[in-house]
Amino acid sequence: MFMFASLATAAGELPQVDLERAAAINAGRCMLCHGPEGDSSSPLYPRLAGQHHQYIAKQLADFKSGRRASDTMGGMVQDLAEDEMLALGVFFETKPTKPREARDKDLASVGRFIFHRGNEFSGVAACAGCHGDRGLGTEQLPRLAGQVPRYTEAQLNSFNKRQRTNDNEIMHSIASKLTELEVKAVSLYISTLD
Repeated sequence: MFMFASLATAAGELPQVDLERAAAINAGRCMLCHGPEGDSSSPLYPRLAGQHHQYIAKQLADFKSGRRASDTMGGMVQDLAEDEMLALGVFFETKPTKPREARDKDLASVGRFIFHRGNEFSGVAACAGCHGDRGLGTEQLPRLAGQVPRYTEAQLNSFNKRQRTNDNEIMHSIASKLTELEVKAVSLYISTLD
């Protein structure tokens, strides 16, 4: 017997998927790094809870094809079918999220400025321009709200160095203009968004 998801979201209905299969895959592979509910407790791994199902499915497909390079993730997804990737996306999108507390309020304030206004002096675009004022993203762009700061820093640095092999062009043009202080500040601020 399969348990299917057909849940309403702000943007509409989630697709019907086999959530039991997604839960089994999560228990066997994902939760070790990303946590049982997609809320990673490690600063190295991203929070998947609340992420758009389409975005998760695309990233998994990109890992499988090699378009997004990762020795770890490439092996984890190699035998996943497209419907399983979508099911995992829905599974994680339906999980609750919570913001993190900023330990350095001043640094988070700098991040808030960059996130909402960018830096007109260096040409850094505001993160909110694409990812939204609350960092919720879209079907094509990731939810940033509540993401693990160190993971966000690592991704911005990967975009800057062109080590992130998918979705790189626009993000490279932004990340390459960020200072180390701005990367740390905006990453911290993003983690506080709900």
